[in-house]
Amino acid sequence: DMKKNGTMPEVSAADSFRQGALNLNTWILFIQYACCFGVELTMNNAAALYFREEFNQSTESAAAIASIFGWMNLFARGLGGFASDKLNAKMGMRGRLIAQTLFLAVEGGMVLIFANSSSLGGSIIIMVAFSVFVQAAEGSTYGIVPYVDPPATGSIAGIVGAGGNTGAVGFGLGFRQLSYKSAFIIMGCAILASSGLSVLIYIKGCSSLLCGSDDIEAKDTPLSIPEAEEDLALAATYTKSAPTKQANVYGGGDSDWEAEA
Repeated sequence: DMKKNGTMPEVSAADSFRQGALNLNTWILFIQYACCFGVELTMNNAAALYFREEFNQSTESAAAIASIFGWMNLFARGLGGFASDKLNAKMGMRGRLIAQTLFLAVEGGMVLIFANSSSLGGSIIIMVAFSVFVQAAEGSTYGIVPYVDPPATGSIAGIVGAGGNTGAVGFGLGFRQLSYKSAFIIMGCAILASSGLSVLIYIKGCSSLLCGSDDIEAKDTPLSIPEAEEDLALAATYTKSAPTKQANVYGGGDSDWEAEA
């Protein structure tokens, strides 16, 4: 209906992908998603082995402990999106960027603490907190994605999502080649660095992390699709010129346009 009415421009899949891929914000979010969802995938693979080898747990116990990381997904990802929405309501896009930055920064710090934890109980507690911020960062990332370029949202979402798998491959190679502690430290530092990339995100019509302000119209209708002016003009012209049949009240059956003809 939106395309018929001229409120949504026709965009081919190729144009949409190109438009999304050429947007710098897309690749910043790609990196940040690699440092949250990529970390989640890595932990799903490495956590059980870590607890078995570093703390001499049985395979069953190590797997049970590692599963706690995934259980946080039941609420933490939604919590990240909720926090992003709440801060957006108060501060506009800057609020979303603040949430994104804080979640990633705390996540990175927790990884570094986890890497240096020597007790089983302490490691489990830190892992739980670490997991909450990992999932929350995933939610806050996709709180930003729809605003980057609304007509190309699908392509941007796909590219950003691929960042998670890319991050998992990269961090997985680290765990394969290095000791657990070294791999966790590298991962934590990468996450902290990605949190700083938020200062480079600038979305048209929205405030950035450090400066600018949200456009009033964009804030009121943040996800509106830009109107295709040419399509609207053609639609308006057609509406004015198109004949409208009206039944002859006298029963003749002739229409107004036939009479004019």
